[in-house]
Amino acid sequence: MKRRVVITGLGALSPVGNNVNDTFNNLINGKNGIDFIKQFDPSNLRIKIAGELKDLNLEDYFDKKEIKRSDRVMLLGTIAALESFNDANLENASYDPYRFGIFVTSGVGGLTTLQDEISVRALRGANRISPFFIPNSIINMVGGMISMKFNVKGPNIPIVTACSASTNSIGEAFRSIRDGYLDLAFAGGSEAPINEVGVAGFQSLRALSTEENPKKASRPFDKNRDGFVMGEGAGVLILEDYEHAKNRNAKIYAEIIGYGATSDAYHMTAPDEEANGLSKAIELSLEDAKISPNKIDYINAHGTSTLLNDKIETLGIKKVFKEDAYKINISSTKGATGHMLGATGAVESIVCIKSINESIIAPTINHETYDPDCDLNYTFNKSVNKNVDYAMNINVGFGGQNAVLIFKKIGDK
Repeated sequence: MKRRVVITGLGALSPVGNNVNDTFNNLINGKNGIDFIKQFDPSNLRIKIAGELKDLNLEDYFDKKEIKRSDRVMLLGTIAALESFNDANLENASYDPYRFGIFVTSGVGGLTTLQDEISVRALRGANRISPFFIPNSIINMVGGMISMKFNVKGPNIPIVTACSASTNSIGEAFRSIRDGYLDLAFAGGSEAPINEVGVAGFQSLRALSTEENPKKASRPFDKNRDGFVMGEGAGVLILEDYEHAKNRNAKIYAEIIGYGATSDAYHMTAPDEEANGLSKAIELSLEDAKISPNKIDYINAHGTSTLLNDKIETLGIKKVFKEDAYKINISSTKGATGHMLGATGAVESIVCIKSINESIIAPTINHETYDPDCDLNYTFNKSVNKNVDYAMNINVGFGGQNAVLIFKKIGDK
């Protein structure tokens, strides 16, 4: 018998807030978290803007030695995990640590470590490379640090699927609990890609917006969109077996009821132009949830602000929802946060859950010009009050990854 899986804790860091409530409140109020890069001097690059975290003091969470010895991606993921753990009131709870899993991932992992240590090799020689180079650059160390911090001993399985990584990680954690292998899981992702190598790499792909005004650079579904804006952040959710949560009187935010994942088998970086893989992932999530398409009240779209993604995502939604596609409130919060790569799906899943709890849809900001290829109800520029019983999160990634999650307002059945 498959078990019900609920969300009992939320944690987030984003360019618009250093916790869940600040992030969501700023999103629904249309705050833009994108600005000129401050973490390094971008004068040698064409791209000079990004979605960076603001006023985050790492020493509030870690000692100086730990900060020095850890990649930023590990630290951000652990801070989000701490918020979710405390939010779920697990500090004094009784649970089997071997039935508490970690599905916290990243799209590119310890990119600053890679950049810095390869520079050491080039300038000072291979024998000067840090002993922390390997552990700090591998993606599973985000979950490894969380495991050690919270003495959680279940499987540490980061699902690495580029920009759908944390969506897939939440989905796989959901399946592990639903099928009886685990009782609890940290699930989500962390990303800290804003350094010279990260920005230059995406710049070379011509994936980034060249707009010089940071307040309008990320403009999902706008006719004049010209690329995404890089962001950093982390999102971690506590997933839990429903009966386990009830037995400890945990507060429950929502239930996760559906997950679909596919591959395009089409192109390294471009989505399938017919949206076949994406539409199939949406269909699979609905089948898994055992609900009809017209039940969905809100979709948090991938909505990267690239020409291809936004057009093809619109097509994929239309293929599944048909005429109902025009009735659903849809938004992309990347207009405000930029694209947090492997962390984006977790933060946007949290947005879905908060929308269910607070009956409000965060807007797609920075929209100015209508695009006939993006003609759905994308909730432009202003939030909308709406009862949300079912919310869907869509994310896709390089390599043709498609991942879709469905969340439901909690009920007894």
